[in-house]
Amino acid sequence: MNILKEFRVSDKCSYLPNMNQTTHYKVIDECSVDYCQDLIERGYRRFGKMYFRPICAACDECKSIKIDVENFKFSSSQRRVIRKASDVKSYIQRPTISKAHLELFEKYHLFMNEKKGWEHTPSSAQSYYNSFVDAHNDFGYEVLYFLDDKLIGVDLIDILEDGVSSIYFYYDPDYAQLSLGRLSLYNQITFAKRSKKRWIYLGYYVKDCPSLAYKSHYEPYLTLEGRPTIYEEPIWSAT
Repeated sequence: MNILKEFRVSDKCSYLPNMNQTTHYKVIDECSVDYCQDLIERGYRRFGKMYFRPICAACDECKSIKIDVENFKFSSSQRRVIRKASDVKSYIQRPTISKAHLELFEKYHLFMNEKKGWEHTPSSAQSYYNSFVDAHNDFGYEVLYFLDDKLIGVDLIDILEDGVSSIYFYYDPDYAQLSLGRLSLYNQITFAKRSKKRWIYLGYYVKDCPSLAYKSHYEPYLTLEGRPTIYEEPIWSAT
């Protein structure tokens, strides 16, 4: 494992309007699963070789949360989502890149640009590889969702020693009626239960950001206190 560099970037906030953010980045080559676990437990997220977390001095609205898998109980409505998608097939494998991946990724982001006003920059094969395929090492996976041999969803995850870190999910908006985003998370929880994994690391919950506010619905969950260094024990508190 080799930490290639560390740096900070200040920019427009990704989650709240009229706010700025400061983000700490680590670029790590051949990261071990143990060090990845340590970083995720301390509020970092991973895209490719890049690990990052917000360190804004005047704001702590980004709350790292993790679902308590052991005590999570599926509701009747959540079970209906699973039943409704009974014809959808899923396969887990190491992350890959294909024409179908890139076309689906672009279609999803064009849809979100129109529906929610997300900024859109056309993705290239290289940028997709850097974010979702490179540096998966021995813990990164993708879950592919198919309906009638058509790729309709891709879920990027890291499988860690004590849980699953949910990285990114995108889907075909033509199949929105199948609630694929919720389905992918329910499948993560089911996998974690079967594998005796305790947590789903769900990334950041920001109360006033519509794209992230949904995360608080998956109770019970714990919230990380503060921004512990790699040498400090992380403290996660129940809500």
